[in-house]
Amino acid sequence: MFQEIKQYLADSDLLLNAVGEGIYGFDLDGNAVFINPAAERMTGWKNSEMLGHNIHQYHHHSHADGSHYPACECKIYGTLKDGVSREVSGEVFWRKDGSSFPVEYTTTAVYRDGNIIGAVAVFRDVTRQKTAEKALHDALDEVKTLSKQLQTENTYLINELQQQWSGQGLVGHSVQFEKMLMQLELVAQTQSTVLILGENGTGKELVARNIHQLSPRSNTPLIKVNCAAFADNLLESELFGHERGAFTGAIERRKGRFEIANNGTLFLDEIGELSLSAQGKLLQVLQEQEFERVGGNKTIKVDIRVIAATNRDLQKMVDEGTFRMDLFYRLNVFPIHIPPLRERIEDIEPLCHEIIHKLNAKLGKNIRGIKKKSLTKLKQYHWPGNIRELQNVLEHEAILTTNDIMEVRRELSANGNKSNKAMCTMAEAEREHIERVLKHCQWRIGGKTGAAAVLQLPESTLRSRMKKLAIARPE
Repeated sequence: MFQEIKQYLADSDLLLNAVGEGIYGFDLDGNAVFINPAAERMTGWKNSEMLGHNIHQYHHHSHADGSHYPACECKIYGTLKDGVSREVSGEVFWRKDGSSFPVEYTTTAVYRDGNIIGAVAVFRDVTRQKTAEKALHDALDEVKTLSKQLQTENTYLINELQQQWSGQGLVGHSVQFEKMLMQLELVAQTQSTVLILGENGTGKELVARNIHQLSPRSNTPLIKVNCAAFADNLLESELFGHERGAFTGAIERRKGRFEIANNGTLFLDEIGELSLSAQGKLLQVLQEQEFERVGGNKTIKVDIRVIAATNRDLQKMVDEGTFRMDLFYRLNVFPIHIPPLRERIEDIEPLCHEIIHKLNAKLGKNIRGIKKKSLTKLKQYHWPGNIRELQNVLEHEAILTTNDIMEVRRELSANGNKSNKAMCTMAEAEREHIERVLKHCQWRIGGKTGAAAVLQLPESTLRSRMKKLAIARPE
């Protein structure tokens, strides 16, 4: 029995036919003189079709991209000429049915009496290996993309957390305020676009954040864009991102706010400050939910919920031709009006308690409440700066307070009486408030002690409002 097995194993043809790799034998002219069954299975070409023929023209005639592969460049024929063994990867063999598969192969010269008489090529199909490598590469790319996404989101969220203290929760029990809360709760559960309308300082951003937190997207980021903070030439890059080299200074690819907000909520604050050109670009993205980065040609699809906010009368702007009608109707699906503080005076007391509670944590104070006389004074004031102004007044008094009960010493009634005149418009009240803060800051706009910081506005926004309201520093 042992001798029989040994005899079989000594048969080279039997061994070559049993191996799993494809094997070709070539004569000096490159014609096939041996083809094993594994090669037949992999290529679909039979012995009867290939023996005595130049194999290159059957299975090695083209590269993977379909370009011509000259026989003179074939590594197998190279071994026939110089006798040098070669290990080759990154090429394909072509099947009889016209399809191809990636291969790795070795070529070895065959000698007799010191002369080359032919060559042997041993090859294997590496489709599974290449598929696994591609899957791994794609997975690594995805991890890299997600890592960059998280890094971008974390940077954005850290910047958000580092902003100055900007308010409190939605507090109040007035009829107007409770009506607004009911609308907020209803629309939060939908995917509808929301347009938040209200004067400066009423808490539009806070309403937007609450809508997001109550929505099915609460576990995804809410990304804010202050439309007044960017010039037209920068806004497109800020919203849609840019590719490396898209413009001077674009040293690397950058994702825009739309891409960062994918599957989440995008909050477009001060939407009324956009130029007509920027409005057109924004409208197209809102309609199609897709865009291209600046300098790029790849279409990026996103799934975002849009919340916009403004203190301006967009309908009037549409009538005047300064705001696109189609964009207005795209945004005005579900408008929410935030009542100004002067229309919800009864909410001042709970607001004061909420603000003082947060001021205690911020300033290290232990203020338990506010004097009734001071509350009366606060309720008699017109509050052109709304809740933001109330925050500033209380913070100023909290810093000066050494007792556990706050007293508002600042004189508010004169300004309040003036602001309460029926002839005073919203613009006049805003102008008066900004001028008062500018005078207090000695007309300094920027910096930690500037008017922009006191009003909790970007410098560019404050300058834009000053220009619009014709506010100029006196000679």
